Amino acid sequence: MSVKTGDKVRFLNATGGGTVTRIIDKNLVGVEDKDGFEIPVLMRECVVIESSESKNKPAGKPTPAPTLSKDTTPAPATGEKVEVVETPSGEKLNVALAFLPDELKSLQNTSFDCYLVNDSNYFLFVNYMNKIDKQWKSRYTGEIEPNMKIFVDEIVKEQLNDLEQVCIQFIAYKQEKPFDLKNPVSADIRIEVVKFYKLHSFKENDYFDEDALIFPLVRNDVPEKSLHVDAEEIEKAIREKQLSERPQRMPIYQKKEPAPVIEVDLHASELLDSLSGLGNAEILNYQMEKFREVLQENQFKKGQKIIFIHGKGEGILRKNIIDELKSKYKNYHYQDASFREYGYGATMVTIK
Repeated sequence: MSVKTGDKVRFLNATGGGTVTRIIDKNLVGVEDKDGFEIPVLMRECVVIESSESKNKPAGKPTPAPTLSKDTTPAPATGEKVEVVETPSGEKLNVALAFLPDELKSLQNTSFDCYLVNDSNYFLFVNYMNKIDKQWKSRYTGEIEPNMKIFVDEIVKEQLNDLEQVCIQFIAYKQEKPFDLKNPVSADIRIEVVKFYKLHSFKENDYFDEDALIFPLVRNDVPEKSLHVDAEEIEKAIREKQLSERPQRMPIYQKKEPAPVIEVDLHASELLDSLSGLGNAEILNYQMEKFREVLQENQFKKGQKIIFIHGKGEGILRKNIIDELKSKYKNYHYQDASFREYGYGATMVTIK
């Protein structure tokens, strides 16, 4: 889907989104975020969640959003050609099924998102099925690109359904280049989800920032045997979710070491070559502009810690920083920086 001015978009590989304000060139668009900042973003990194055309349609009966129902198969996420970046370890198939709770602290009531993870340099053509009586019915059929993960299903507690047993079948191949032949895979998994309601079942992993329940299907080209989540029989459920609310494909990122803490000295003498002719209001305005500039530069660096050194003084600069964090950056966490290092003269902000 092409991106147009006025479209509401979500960023594919970063947190956030906004409204497209202009088309910069054939590859870049300007996106205005919730704080009113315009950000240049690659067009291919934008997922349209509300088109400008739909906003201008006359009122009437709403068109239902596409869902993954029992009688339908979703269309591929996109028809565009995606550049494949191969990794040295990706020549062996490593494929997994992953479950993430929507609310980790409320496992008794939350739903669980199901993803297929393709940690290899191969395209996978996948058929994801569940068993009804003695037969199988496809719930998702499609292609997963190399080194990607794709949302395929959601399991919820409220509705019981025939999800006692699922099967994932796939073939692996490469496009427009030679490759080593891989055997077709058929993994039969019995899901008895008592384990889903135990906090310790969800662990840190290489594929998601959140804790997840991971079931390997293939490890280093070797298929796993039939998997049993647990022996105890409990509720099993499934319901469909609007696919437009979730990205269909996302690159896999290996977890990185925490970024070093950024230290920004907001003392006027550090920011300006000369204070001659400047009043207190002008100096404060310059300090606040520097504060906003640093936050904007780091807005997509989740977990980044920034220490703003404002000094103790009369507390005017600190008060302005705190007021702006409360009003314009409500999702950021802030606290006094280390008293041992900075006394009462610094505030630490964590990007969320």
